Amino acid sequence: MLIGVPKEIKNHEYRVGLVPSSVRELIHHGHKVVVETKAGGGIGFSDADYKEAGATIAPNAKSVFDKADMIVKVKEPQPNECKMLRKGQLLFTYLHLAPDPEQTKGLLKSGCTAVAYETVTSPRGGLPLLAPMSEVAGRMSVQVGAHYLEKEPGGAGILLGGVPGVRAAHV
Repeated sequence: MLIGVPKEIKNHEYRVGLVPSSVRELIHHGHKVVVETKAGGGIGFSDADYKEAGATIAPNAKSVFDKADMIVKVKEPQPNECKMLRKGQLLFTYLHLAPDPEQTKGLLKSGCTAVAYETVTSPRGGLPLLAPMSEVAGRMSVQVGAHYLEKEPGGAGILLGGVPGVRAAHV
């Protein structure tokens, strides 16, 4: 199977569908991988890293969507990406369809088979693809909360951890 990894285009999305070690693993199991140029740049991986893992580098998203049997992304496809999907193609990504009827219509119109990470369940009923994101979100919540306690974004000017002589925040 030819697996394609386009660069994420949603605003402030820096992640990538596959890291080079994942590409290496897929190739080891007989697949081919094509990665859009600069797809891993947001998390510090270069095109050379992907080439070294065995991927080919595509010049743009269209060439990834045109060639690949399966598209692996992080975020839901944006409207112009939905238009590049086609019948028989497999899309594997977060979808969050409930609040987005336009995306749902675009996916149906494309004829692709879309698998949402958030619906993949383990034999015990867990959500193994959501669990790591939930862990990151939980840890980030403290960092984000601390930022919003600062004066500059409109907070009360409270230092979450405190300093000698000043009590730590009570949150």
